[in-house]
Amino acid sequence: MTSFRQMLASLKADVRIIFEKDPAAKGLVEVVLFYPGLHAVLAYRLAHWLHKQNIPVLPRLVAFLARFATGIEIHPAALIGKNFFIDHVMGVVIGETAIIGDNVLMYQGVTLGGTGKQLGKRHPTLGDNVVVGAGAQVLGNIEIGNNVRIGAGSVVLHTVPSDCTVVGVPGRVVYQGGKRLDPLAHSQVPDPVADVIRDLIQRVDELEQRLASPPRPLSRTTDEYRNGLGI
Repeated sequence: MTSFRQMLASLKADVRIIFEKDPAAKGLVEVVLFYPGLHAVLAYRLAHWLHKQNIPVLPRLVAFLARFATGIEIHPAALIGKNFFIDHVMGVVIGETAIIGDNVLMYQGVTLGGTGKQLGKRHPTLGDNVVVGAGAQVLGNIEIGNNVRIGAGSVVLHTVPSDCTVVGVPGRVVYQGGKRLDPLAHSQVPDPVADVIRDLIQRVDELEQRLASPPRPLSRTTDEYRNGLGI
C-alpha cells in the first residue's frame, strides 16, 4: 500500500512539474489530455508498480502500449525519481537498468542506453536537476552528476561530474564556474569548437593588421651594422 501511495504522490508531482517547466502549459485539462510525455510517465509509474509486485507480463504490456501510443519506450524496471518531465517527446528510450533522479528535464530523441550485451547494470545513472537536450545519447553504465546540462545531439560515453555542461560528439565537459543557468535557455550551452574558431579568427585578424602596418625604421643604418660586424 505504501508503494501505491508513493506512486500516486509521484504522479501528482509529474503533473505539477509540467507547469513549471513548460511555458506552453495553459491548464490542467489540456495537460492531462494532450501531453503524451505525461501519458508515458503515468504509464511507466503504473508499469513500475506492477513490476515491483512481481506480476509477470503485465508490466511489459503496459510499457508496450505506452510506446505504441506515445512514441516513448521506458522499461518498467527503470528507476525514475519525482518531477520527471519529457518535453516534445517522440523517440525517447530509457533502458532497464537506468536510474534517473529528481527534477530531470528531457527532450525528444534522447536515449539512455547500453553499449553491449553485458549483464547487470548497463545503463546510465542521472542525478538530480539534470537537463538532457534533444537527440542526446547517454550510453553505458556511467554516472551523470547533479545539475548537469547535456547539449542537444551530444553523445556521452563517460562519467560526468556535477555542476557542468557536456557538449559534442563524443561529449566534452565544459565547466561553468558555478554559475547557475536557466535549464530552458539552450542558447546558453557553450560551444568549445566555436570558441576555438573565434580565437583563431581573432589571431588571424591581429596578424593581418601587423602585416598591413608599415615596418618600423631600424635604429641603426646598414653601414653601421656592417662596420659593427667588421664587413
